Amino acid sequence: MTAIQNMSTSDIKKVVLAYSGGLDTSVILKWLQDNYQCEVVTFTADLGQGEELEPARAKALQFGIKPEHIYIDDLREEFVRDFVFPMFRCNAVYEGEYLLGTSIARPLIAKRQIEIAREVGAQAVSHGATGKGNDQVRFELGYYALAPDIKVIAPWREWDLLSREKLLAYAQQHGIPVEMKHKNGGAPYSMDANLLHISFEGRHLEDPKAQAEEAMWRWTVSPEMAPDAPVYLDIEFDRGDAVALDGKKMTPAHLLTELNRIGGAHGIGRLDLVENRYVGMKSRGCYETPGGTILLKAHRGIESITLDREAAHLKDDLMPRYASLIYNGYWWSPERLALQALIDYTQQAVNGWVRVKLYKGSVTVVARDSKKTLFDQTIATFDDDGGAYNQVDAAGFIKLNALRLRIGANAARRRS
Repeated sequence: MTAIQNMSTSDIKKVVLAYSGGLDTSVILKWLQDNYQCEVVTFTADLGQGEELEPARAKALQFGIKPEHIYIDDLREEFVRDFVFPMFRCNAVYEGEYLLGTSIARPLIAKRQIEIAREVGAQAVSHGATGKGNDQVRFELGYYALAPDIKVIAPWREWDLLSREKLLAYAQQHGIPVEMKHKNGGAPYSMDANLLHISFEGRHLEDPKAQAEEAMWRWTVSPEMAPDAPVYLDIEFDRGDAVALDGKKMTPAHLLTELNRIGGAHGIGRLDLVENRYVGMKSRGCYETPGGTILLKAHRGIESITLDREAAHLKDDLMPRYASLIYNGYWWSPERLALQALIDYTQQAVNGWVRVKLYKGSVTVVARDSKKTLFDQTIATFDDDGGAYNQVDAAGFIKLNALRLRIGANAARRRS
């Protein structure tokens, strides 16, 4: 153990809190002041959640945080460019469905939080993740990878405010304003939003038999209510990253924002999922990821004509491992970095355009082209190929691959 990790409560003079301005972190801000008697520096990452930002500043000021100790950093471009896009080059999906919208945001928040801690001379960092969830793991693995000696304060593992109702009572007692109360009363959904997705947990979603209420969804219309006419989008890729939409060059964050808007209007990207948490339990969440759903489909579309068969199959073999690393908080691990180098190598020729069709909740690739295409129409044609492919060659190929099967079948016949 290092000296910093062995610090007592009284040794902590300044702490940087990952602060959303929501119920949990607003309570934590006050709790840190009262229980640690330390100066709190708030850090709010602007990852595209929008309206939460200025209320977070107002709440921090209300509880005596110095203006110079309120950090609200616009990280939208960095988030999409350096975290979302590298993940999408791998086509990463956790447990076959989840596009990792919450998971991929945590390493960036941890990175900036550690940078601020160094800037202000803080001895500790703090987060609002519960002791039951994955985010505590993701934040803290990031902290320790970037600052091995940092002290971490995780209030959910220290206090007795172990329910949403208790948090609301604490907030009321201390005059902490709480937005997003549910219209029917009680605790709000536990929500997380960024440019990639918005998630919902808690309330009746804790019962997997209960269907999500339509009023819960924020970014997407119901597929049944989406327009009756499909829309077509052309997405251009350069080395595996989307760079243009319908011929217009865009920054990563702008492009994802546009795809969210268009996809949401067509009912794209809703997901109701029971997932296996890293800490050992099953958890149900609902997600909206319209732009990410479109990008993932389009990326696989351009890879289908530009990526070598075995390289593509190797990527598919590695994808679940990569996705688990992201889900479990190992963004900064040597194995993720090694996998990323391999994935990025495969993307050098993943250039071109893909046309997708959006219609009532579905995304379909309908056309694609690339100057680096591996699709050879003269070989693939059902018409006369002019000798480009000798079909007789297939006989030897089949016989060689069937040899072990024939040997096995003959051996089984002799034993019977």
